[in-house]
Amino acid sequence: MIPVPRLALRRLLLVPPMLVSLAARAADTPAPDAGNSAWILTSTALVLFMTLPGLALFYGGLVRSKNVLNVLMQCFSIACVSSLLWYLAGYSIAFAPGNGFAGGFDRVLLAGMEEGSLSGTIPESVFVMFQMTFAIITPALIIGGIAERARFSAVMLFSGAWLLCVYAPVTHWVWGGGWLQQMGLLDFAGGTVVHVTAGVASLVSALVVGNRHGFGHTAMPPHNMTMTITGAGMLWVGWFGFNAGSALAGNGDAGMAMLVTHLSAAAGAFTWLCIEWIRYGKPSALGAVTGMVAGLGTITPASGFVGPAAAVLIGCTAGVACFFATLWLKQVRMVDDSLDVFPVHGVGGVLGTLAAGIFASSGLGIFSGQGLREGVSIASQLATQACGVASVALYTAVVTWILLKLVGLVTGLRVSIEEETEGLDVVLHNERGYDL
Repeated sequence: MIPVPRLALRRLLLVPPMLVSLAARAADTPAPDAGNSAWILTSTALVLFMTLPGLALFYGGLVRSKNVLNVLMQCFSIACVSSLLWYLAGYSIAFAPGNGFAGGFDRVLLAGMEEGSLSGTIPESVFVMFQMTFAIITPALIIGGIAERARFSAVMLFSGAWLLCVYAPVTHWVWGGGWLQQMGLLDFAGGTVVHVTAGVASLVSALVVGNRHGFGHTAMPPHNMTMTITGAGMLWVGWFGFNAGSALAGNGDAGMAMLVTHLSAAAGAFTWLCIEWIRYGKPSALGAVTGMVAGLGTITPASGFVGPAAAVLIGCTAGVACFFATLWLKQVRMVDDSLDVFPVHGVGGVLGTLAAGIFASSGLGIFSGQGLREGVSIASQLATQACGVASVALYTAVVTWILLKLVGLVTGLRVSIEEETEGLDVVLHNERGYDL
């Protein structure tokens, strides 16, 4: 054995001060929860899957064949624009510290976010991306109200401006520490933030842009129900990430949210097709998938607060309410909300947000939920919910109208009658969805 000098031995045993500092810093830095992070990463992929390809296929099958590529292109392009704007300023407006109305600009370009930054128990990068997928699908929903007649340039300009001026501020109100969150509004996964805003914006857009040429006189059936049902199935599966992911953890809240989401979707679909069966003698595939979306949209704000029995009731109620809202809007009011965004998402979002204020209570027997805050009654919570719905709807309607008018001055909102008749695939993209 070769003897080691005492000084050399000391050098071998001593840890360099820099390594000691790094080790201490690593020990002091909290680590993300691996299980929660994995679940939100999965949920993020599921919610993006809802738009691409879920919503794109769902909407694409519902329009006429001469406009299918235009709808697919709008969904795809909105995903691109929304992602970049969320990075640029949307996240900061929604979630940075600010006032009751909007976040500040401290997080513009995601300033200050590092690999080790946390949001709760998950990496902040994961939270940013998860919320980005919500910011993608919400403006994409709106295009269903003006499908088959809007200019592509107008859709892009409007969608970007709407995300920054409507979606991001409302997100701050409800989830970013804003005034509605401080009031105690219950909106687990987007009844007001997503469905009320998209539904109201779609209705205003349909009114401002105007009906399709021939609406009310010419049949405009879906061109490919196979495509629509395929997209609907993707929406159903993706919605588990939408609602259960909003727990921001892989816990019991996420599990219950997933269960009630599924039950409400099934109840909504079955109720709608039963109504058609009784009313028209035959249930339709279109009715089943529309009822499914109604059940999903309606349970969304309540999904983290209610139990299974309430979810079934909410889904059944959604099937009835959204079915008759669709008939009223198109056949009585003669408003061409092409793909039924307002009667399904708007009405469903309102209904579900109000239902959360009732069925979140723990004193309703089989219909009991997670329980309201201490000292809060059903009546007072319902008043808060109604205030949230009314304020979000009013703000969305006013700002949407202003943005549409401004975009109309810049690029014009709709194509000519001749272009609409020829089809937007050829007119706007010089392509065809099908070789006939």
